[in-house]
Amino acid sequence: MTDLQDINEAKILAAADQIVSLGLKDAGYEYVNIDDCWASLIRDSATGRIVPDPNKFPNGIDYLATKIHALGLKIGIYSDAGTATCAGYPGSLGNEALDAATFNDWDIDYLKYDNCNVPGNWTDVSSPPDGDYYNSNTAIRYRQMGAALAEQSRPIQFEICDWGTANVWEWGAKVGHSWRMSGDSSPTWSYITSIISTNVAHISSTTFYAHNDMDMMEIGNGDLTIEEQRTHFAVWAFLKSPILLGTDLSLLNSTQVAILKNAELLAFHQDANIGTAAIPLPDAPMTSPPEYYSGNSSKGTHVFIINTSSGTATKTFRLSSVPGIGTSGRWQFHDMWTGSDLSGTYEANANFSVNVAAHDTVAYLLKNVD
Repeated sequence: MTDLQDINEAKILAAADQIVSLGLKDAGYEYVNIDDCWASLIRDSATGRIVPDPNKFPNGIDYLATKIHALGLKIGIYSDAGTATCAGYPGSLGNEALDAATFNDWDIDYLKYDNCNVPGNWTDVSSPPDGDYYNSNTAIRYRQMGAALAEQSRPIQFEICDWGTANVWEWGAKVGHSWRMSGDSSPTWSYITSIISTNVAHISSTTFYAHNDMDMMEIGNGDLTIEEQRTHFAVWAFLKSPILLGTDLSLLNSTQVAILKNAELLAFHQDANIGTAAIPLPDAPMTSPPEYYSGNSSKGTHVFIINTSSGTATKTFRLSSVPGIGTSGRWQFHDMWTGSDLSGTYEANANFSVNVAAHDTVAYLLKNVD
């Protein structure tokens, strides 16, 4: 991962170029997001605006936006719903209208809005009025920026980064487009399983235009096995979390790039007609997190199975337990990882079994062949 203090214009442009050269743009990735530490420590004394650090971004953010847009990509930026960002740079609390207008003037497409350095009078010390977290201090801070963004001439994707506090899944869709469900991610199997459990508990909040955010994709970081990286990607895809790559793209190997570009999982994630996430499969064995999921896309019914155990395990389910399959007909399994059909067909009342490697995930499209 890149040290946030070490960001600069050249590194952001290099990342944008790599999104194109690695084929990630063609796969559907489109945002190049700048995180914390891009600004000067002091606002402009005359205008009150946030000022880009002239050493890191000598040509300004608007120049960077022009270069990134010329590649057919979009640009994101970072601010904070407090008096300062997590790294101590100017926050936007009390300056929402000015900062939203500044981002609009710079042709920004995406805002990550963090939750550090919140004054005591803006924190939530008790349950909100009538138990409605939309009226909590946290929600109001985010509502203020959401309203300011809505006044701008260009659409700006709004990520609510309040770390899963104040029951954000209850009000996030009224305020922004996605909302973080936890603190920062880490490239560990324990984080992956923990955030799956958290997300699944509130999966009904995910709709076509509103998404639980499980935080950035850690493929390429830490010591995750290839199987764990496959699960990381597959789960973010079938639970329809935003997929934001948080690694040095130049260090990814061909296997990791292939995972990130898997066309069928991305098609499920980005389906133009169906925005709901996969959900735990009824009647499946009870585990934490759940291992069996089903969901729909424009192509049909899908099943996803995670092996959370530390060794290869046989996973079995009855086809008729999958919503939409019914109790009759024959079905063929299409492997979404390989893009090929499995041999044979299965009656709706039959069981399907598959050996799944430790911490790996299988993904299938079920095709009716009657």
